[in-house]
Amino acid sequence: MYDIVVVGGGPGGYAAALYAHNFGLSVALVTDERPGGTCLLRGCIPAKQWLHIAEVMSVVRHSAEFGVVAGEPELDWGAALARKNKTVDTLVKGLSGLLKQRNVEVIIGRGRLDGPRRVVVEGEDRVLEGRHVILATGSHARTIPGYEIDGTRIVTSDHALDWPARPERVAIIGGGVIGCEFASMLVDLGSQVTVFEVMDQILPGSDPDAARQLQRQLARRGVDFRIGVAVEPAKVGPSTVVVPWGDESLEVDVVLVSVGRGPNTEGVGLETTAAELERGFVRVDLETMQTAEPGLYAVGDIVAGTPQLAHVGFAEAIAAVTHIATGTAAPVDYRAIPRVTYTHPEVAEVGLTEALAAEEGIAVDVTKHAFNGVGRAIITGQNQGFAKVIAERDGPIVGAVVVGPSAGELIHELMYSVGWEALPAEAAAFIHAHPSLSEAVGETLLAAAGHGLH
Repeated sequence: MYDIVVVGGGPGGYAAALYAHNFGLSVALVTDERPGGTCLLRGCIPAKQWLHIAEVMSVVRHSAEFGVVAGEPELDWGAALARKNKTVDTLVKGLSGLLKQRNVEVIIGRGRLDGPRRVVVEGEDRVLEGRHVILATGSHARTIPGYEIDGTRIVTSDHALDWPARPERVAIIGGGVIGCEFASMLVDLGSQVTVFEVMDQILPGSDPDAARQLQRQLARRGVDFRIGVAVEPAKVGPSTVVVPWGDESLEVDVVLVSVGRGPNTEGVGLETTAAELERGFVRVDLETMQTAEPGLYAVGDIVAGTPQLAHVGFAEAIAAVTHIATGTAAPVDYRAIPRVTYTHPEVAEVGLTEALAAEEGIAVDVTKHAFNGVGRAIITGQNQGFAKVIAERDGPIVGAVVVGPSAGELIHELMYSVGWEALPAEAAAFIHAHPSLSEAVGETLLAAAGHGLH
């Protein structure tokens, strides 16, 4: 009998297993592949390694602008792929070692609930019992009718991260975070890229100014956007794919489908418990992450109504283990979760957008400061974009956006402002180093406080 049996080895699952060590709890972690889940094995980490490779390629291509003459770079795709694999393997090895150090028993196999506190490990002829069970089975890439995934001509991000060679012409169906990240990466690596998005902007639900800024910069680098377009079923040939829409069509070498991710809740035995589903996602008490079945918890991508982000999985795992170990609630502050799109330039947001604030009836004041006057941004040649602060009128900061260099790092300063409900004047009182990219944030805060400097 374990204190906790965790089903799923991704961020939510392995974070729960690791965090339980703080309370001296015995843990078994059941995973059907190496620890790390989608994020580490075929998601966040490998994708960002490819994005960094593309950034290096772009820096070398434009090095003459800084007086460094290197010539047109050539990409050794095999070496780049090996670099990606090495990064993944290094992190998996480190995670596996940490789990062992924390006395977590890792069991390779597919876990399935057989009642609220029993987990059958399929293929291992083994049944685990736990005083508590944490379900963290993650998610899978969705597709749309007419775009059946074959792994060659029509693929998801799972396949694209292991392409044996660079595709020459790519159509990306879906202009959300994953679609835009692949568009940014592929165009910098030399592919012809067309993005189809059925909504009226890329990054649907994000700040419209940020979406427009990103689209404009990607278009300048060669990405072709078709916005507000619903594609019709693909026509797959032996070496190409035709993507039709309306009276037009586009022939490409491969189609990357990027239309969101679905929860992995089928076939995991939830029907043997009192847990409830909502469109395939697991309903939980967000104060504790416990399902309708006492002792059964769910975290990560399978949770109904919470963002499908690795760091959300971490936070929800901490909340679940804390409740198991102490009986007290330590809920996740979903208001202050950073959301980052790792394109070039990066797009980062936290808290409410202007549209969400309006939906909640919150009157706001919005302040922006562009990177084009920030010294460090000019030095690096990345001075397009802006920082934006959204503050409740005569009240605290409720949201923020950064589009530009290192936006995914800069947003964390504004995360604290949102999380601590800081007034603009309180946040503006702190000094930013000069020259630094963070001055864009500092200048925005000064303006939001009513006394901008520049």
